[in-house]
Amino acid sequence: MTEHPATAATRTTSQARPTPAQLAYQRERSFGIFCHFGINTFYGKEWSDGTLDPAGFNPSALDCRQWASIAKEAGASHIILTAKHHDGFCLWPTATTDYSVRSSPWRDGEGDVVAELAEACRDAGLGLGLYLSPWDRHEASWATDQPAYDAFYLRQLTELCTQYGPLVELWFDGAGSEDHPYDWDAIMTVVETHQPEAMIFNMGRPTIRWVGNEDGLASDPCWYTVDATAKSIYTDQREGLPGGGWYLPPECDVAIRRHWFWQPDDLSTLKSVNHLLAIWYRSIGLGANLLLNVPPDRRGLIDDHDRARLLDFATTVRDRFAHPIPATIDRDGARITATFAEPVTFDHLILREAIEDGQRIGRHRVLDAETGRVLVEHAGTIGCRRVHAFPAVTTAAITIELDTEDGRLAAVDAYRTGVERIPELEDQPRFMNEKIDARPTHS
Repeated sequence: MTEHPATAATRTTSQARPTPAQLAYQRERSFGIFCHFGINTFYGKEWSDGTLDPAGFNPSALDCRQWASIAKEAGASHIILTAKHHDGFCLWPTATTDYSVRSSPWRDGEGDVVAELAEACRDAGLGLGLYLSPWDRHEASWATDQPAYDAFYLRQLTELCTQYGPLVELWFDGAGSEDHPYDWDAIMTVVETHQPEAMIFNMGRPTIRWVGNEDGLASDPCWYTVDATAKSIYTDQREGLPGGGWYLPPECDVAIRRHWFWQPDDLSTLKSVNHLLAIWYRSIGLGANLLLNVPPDRRGLIDDHDRARLLDFATTVRDRFAHPIPATIDRDGARITATFAEPVTFDHLILREAIEDGQRIGRHRVLDAETGRVLVEHAGTIGCRRVHAFPAVTTAAITIELDTEDGRLAAVDAYRTGVERIPELEDQPRFMNEKIDARPTHS
């Protein structure tokens, strides 16, 4: 295969190597559940301005074990909780502010959602990640006194990093903070001191990055090494990375409904199994990780409709890829021959690149080694996994042509699924902007 000039140019920034923690994230935590839960849940808001009465936070039957059980059944490896969203309301009894569960009637002001979820995740064998919004619309110092807010935020982050056991990810959302300065050196010191194995999402000294949209979609090629990260959906600005060439695999985030927090009036926006599958193929199937938001409702439980849809989707994926047919791999330069034990019929392939020394493969195609029939044409990167679907073929071997002799494949598996094409994305309903309290303008 002749190397495309654009691939050659990109490859110069593709030699960074992952850390063991990044490799584990890519290989063992490809699918996680996001739980947006907080004061907004009880007021029909997506963003609120920090003035909602904490007395409104009062889940009637909160059960984090239910969340964890559903996540486990869906095949997720971890849950990430919005410990504090942009409104500033804290789901743990922080010592930094009264705007928290401590001021709510739930559990008579003695409750701690983060602690209950941490225990539930430990018991279920799931990892726990926490989202702590840098933007805080309740805390006055955010807009008026940067050093004071930095100290405030560091205290909150330290509480979360020291009181709830090991964390697999710390999620720093750039929304609302596009042009706001923070003491990222101090913030990262807290994380690196107390949670050195946690993935750091997108800001500070990140170890993973935001894919750049809230639709759950990666693109092809899906390079892991980048020179900058996207900040938020509200700006095209990108944050440059010192020295460039950082190994930052992408995480794709998307909500199971149109909105992030549970809403009483958006059941009609619940994504279909077909659309969720279309996202899966365009995220996990392109070598990225997927974080699917499934928010608890006002009871403090995962909504029955959302649970059923999530599990239908997860069962479809599990059944589709339950029976791999492994191939042995022989390499001759940039040409790979994958041979099966006997002639087999299949309509899917999963290719896995050996990425311990970095991602190298920028383009590839797949052919039936016996007939020369092209199964996959004009494909880009492979990365930790690349999923292909095509009309069924029966053969004992396939040829995989790479654009570089430096590329290595770790595994090739075929599947007979009965499905011969990747599902199309479906049109999605509009976002209800009236659920967002307007952002203040600053001169």
